[in-house]
Amino acid sequence: MKTKFFFRSMALAAVVALTFSACNKQEEKPTSENMKTVEGSMKIAYVEVDSIMEKYTFCKEYKAILDSRSKKVDNELTAQQQSLEKAAQAFQNKLQNNGFTSRDEAEKQQAALVRQQQNLESSAQRLQSELLQQTDEFNKALHDSLQHFLEVYNKDKKLSMILTKQGDNILLADPAFDITDEVIAGLNKAYKPKNGKIEEPKAEKKEEKK
Repeated sequence: MKTKFFFRSMALAAVVALTFSACNKQEEKPTSENMKTVEGSMKIAYVEVDSIMEKYTFCKEYKAILDSRSKKVDNELTAQQQSLEKAAQAFQNKLQNNGFTSRDEAEKQQAALVRQQQNLESSAQRLQSELLQQTDEFNKALHDSLQHFLEVYNKDKKLSMILTKQGDNILLADPAFDITDEVIAGLNKAYKPKNGKIEEPKAEKKEEKK
């Protein structure tokens, strides 16, 4: 089970375009060289999603937490899988060598292997569900953080629209419209985790049925 690329794609999808409607048609002077006026009435700008994911401290810290948990999940499931394979091989060897005293004994051990397999599948489903929930929490926190910052940021900039540039979703863009560095600097300045440490996600744990 590999979740690193899954997490990144989910996180990237969480950063959506935010649009600010102009309150009036009166032309306003740009407040930064990065702000451009379109047709004398509409000002737009964009941010690079990849740069936010790589340079925003919140994203880097949260990604490290989820990557660590993903690795622990992979290791735990791998250990369980190896244990099951070892038990299955031992059963097969004993069966071939007529090591069971009775058919009933063999059937009981086979049933135990089936239960072990079912427990492994249940563990995988539970752990993957917890990681998905934690990733969803990160996506929401990231979106809320970015949206709140841009709302405050735009009170002075008075942009009509702020777009996200990710991959080829914007085929061509004048770098003069790029406000990514300003946004990242502002996000990092405003980012203040509790007690100097990011609050880790806490997925709801479900009791595993046996």
